[in-house]
Amino acid sequence: MREHFVGTSLRVIGMAFDAAEIVCDTAYDSPESGQRRSLVERYYHSLNWTRSADVRKFLAVVEGLVAELDALVKESPGTATSAEAEKSRMLSSLARDGYAFDGVQFLVTATHSHLDAISVSTAALDAPELHRQLERLRSSVETDPALTLGTAKELVETVCKTILEERGKHPAPDWDVGRLVKETREVLKLLPTDIPDAVKGADAIRRLLSNLGAVAQGLGELRNLYGTGHGKSGKRRGIEPRHARLASGAAAALVTFLLDTHWERDQ
Repeated sequence: MREHFVGTSLRVIGMAFDAAEIVCDTAYDSPESGQRRSLVERYYHSLNWTRSADVRKFLAVVEGLVAELDALVKESPGTATSAEAEKSRMLSSLARDGYAFDGVQFLVTATHSHLDAISVSTAALDAPELHRQLERLRSSVETDPALTLGTAKELVETVCKTILEERGKHPAPDWDVGRLVKETREVLKLLPTDIPDAVKGADAIRRLLSNLGAVAQGLGELRNLYGTGHGKSGKRRGIEPRHARLASGAAAALVTFLLDTHWERDQ
């Protein structure tokens, strides 16, 4: 991307990075030659590449650049080959780092193994809504954390309702996520009281099972505070992708365990 900007101007470089709210570290002495390369490196130097928020800013610059290359292909057919090749190189580089381009924005593809595990566990279920929720989680963690929170809670509710119905128990319409998880644990014999004293590590297993309910309660509370589904004050600040990853991972661990237990135990 830096080499692309070499063919532009200092003003264009500044506008691209400033639009993504990336600060130019003017005190940084870039080892690169040329004003344009040095300016790009000064913007790069202000980014903390371990913070998802900063990575998101960088991706926003790339997304804008890809849009410009697409426009160039349409407006100037004579430059189409070089523009498409440049776009392909950038997309391929980011794909190797786990970022897939959906035509508009980049989506993280390298950090969702927990969602892949759910996909395996749900393969035998006739539950299209569940599969839609999984796709929504995959695409929203980095770009819409509030949607991830709401979807994580909905995922738990959908899995519990599906398991209960497959086992002949129909949940009441007013059961919240905590009640749904409790009823599901009961039919799957996953309550602490279901663990005999003779089982090795019984106390540890009971503590873990007790915490399943706490996960559901926490998801419900976070969704009410920050997730989608309720109108919020216009001044309320949102949450970060790291919180969304926590909610997504917690929901994934819970529903995968419930589903695996559902399949392994005779109905």
